[in-house]
Amino acid sequence: MRTNPLHRLRRICLALPEAVERETWEVPTFRVREKIFCMQVADDERPALWCKAPPGSQTILVGADPERFFVPPYLGHKGWVGMRLDRRVDWKEVAVLVERSYRRTAPKRLVARLGAPVAPRAGGRSASVLRDFFGRA
Repeated sequence: MRTNPLHRLRRICLALPEAVERETWEVPTFRVREKIFCMQVADDERPALWCKAPPGSQTILVGADPERFFVPPYLGHKGWVGMRLDRRVDWKEVAVLVERSYRRTAPKRLVARLGAPVAPRAGGRSASVLRDFFGRA
């Protein structure tokens, strides 16, 4: 039996310091100090997440794997990236994306509690894409 993507995403998001979940616009949003760092939405009825990305990273991710990554409506113009969660999801990659978004949102004091950023796995399906993603700050 497959685990609901929201349950897996919720565990990843709520493990971060002071992260909370709040439903807004009829979707689960994950926040730190009232600022959204991740959302679970449906993209054409497919479960997906939206999160903040460093400048230029949205183009890299979407260009490298448009079946999994996309420019989300409403927030895409601010650099957010969407990731579909309906097929062969690498949850470690999801955790990397979510943590990076959290680091861009949370106060420095909370980010310091995380330690060094998590690096993408060398063998992941899009490890080189994620290395590019993290190479841009």
